[in-house]
Amino acid sequence: MTASTLYLFDVDGTLVTTDGAGRRAYEAAFASEFGSADGLLDFSFAGLTDPILVRRGLEAAGYEPNSEALESMFDAYLARLSEELDRVDSYCVHPGVYDLLDHLNGRERIGLGLGTGNLERGARLKLEPAELNDYFTFGGFGSDAESRADLLRAGARRGATQLDADLEACRVVVIGDTTRDIDAARAIGAECVAVTTGGASRDRLADADPDLLVDTLASEEVASYLAP
Repeated sequence: MTASTLYLFDVDGTLVTTDGAGRRAYEAAFASEFGSADGLLDFSFAGLTDPILVRRGLEAAGYEPNSEALESMFDAYLARLSEELDRVDSYCVHPGVYDLLDHLNGRERIGLGLGTGNLERGARLKLEPAELNDYFTFGGFGSDAESRADLLRAGARRGATQLDADLEACRVVVIGDTTRDIDAARAIGAECVAVTTGGASRDRLADADPDLLVDTLASEEVASYLAP
């Protein structure tokens, strides 16, 4: 039987950029809870999972980041994310995304999934304007785990189950735009394709030693590497 391959795509900076809609939605959610978000979210969200960034925000506000507080903030965030996405002027699908997904979609023993720190509902909302959701029938999300490595494991397990395959026999490839994507891929024994569309410098990504480093997913190297 042909070996199965599972692809886990990050969302923000890899597939799409939402012009800061996620950050604005979190700032609005924290402001509604604490009166202001000033000083609570003054860090880069790049590569962070939603549970980690909410935990940091709650700790900065002096609150215990227990499960109830986390869930309350997630609900407030998701309620505002749709509104923020509707206001975005420069939503961007990155070069090569559609062509690459079409190249991979429908191939035998291949599973297309997401591997993102976003909550699943948040990820789906961000992909909705580009009509990308139908490509991805499974995934690992921030709603599965706080650790990026753990959520990637969850996504890989779902993909293997969907293909009726033994996960240990599957090739797993993570596609992302930050060093955290690369590190998490390594932690689960997966390959990693890194792309510079999220803003990380090529040198910084190269230092994390991905299996393939490209400027955009439009590179012919990507399609050849993923599905020769």
